Amino acid sequence: MRHILSILLENEPGALARVVGLFAARAYNIDSLSVATTEDTTMSRMTIVTHGSDDIIEQITKQLNKLIEVVKVVDLTDGYHIERELMLVKVRAAGKDRDEMKRLSDIFRGRILDVTDKSYTIELTGDSDKLDAFIAAIEPGTILETVRTGASGIGRGERILKI
Repeated sequence: MRHILSILLENEPGALARVVGLFAARAYNIDSLSVATTEDTTMSRMTIVTHGSDDIIEQITKQLNKLIEVVKVVDLTDGYHIERELMLVKVRAAGKDRDEMKRLSDIFRGRILDVTDKSYTIELTGDSDKLDAFIAAIEPGTILETVRTGASGIGRGERILKI
């Protein structure tokens, strides 16, 4: 099962390496990872997407909590949450394909950020399923380049990750 772990940790050199090292040492895979400082510059928030049973995720959480830099760990998939991912995709857009790419971009609520004679660069945000659906809707061979950030998430309502 897919899990989104949100980790609040001290913003110190080597903290990211220790968290990633914990996953590597136990042969757990990280599907995506994003990290940035919070409103408090001494803290960072890390979002890790991984797959595993509830038992494996519980073990990962216990191991993460043992790391000195880790302040708090929350599995967002345990409750209601908002999840978003950013994708930039450069597509072939020449001749009749230009109108079709514009139409698809509009349907998926994307924004065209760059236009050349032969291509568009489109920005899309949403959950992973929406971005996958956009890629599936495009004719094979049309995609020139794709960049995805991986998921970021936050709990709904009063559910927060703070000290």
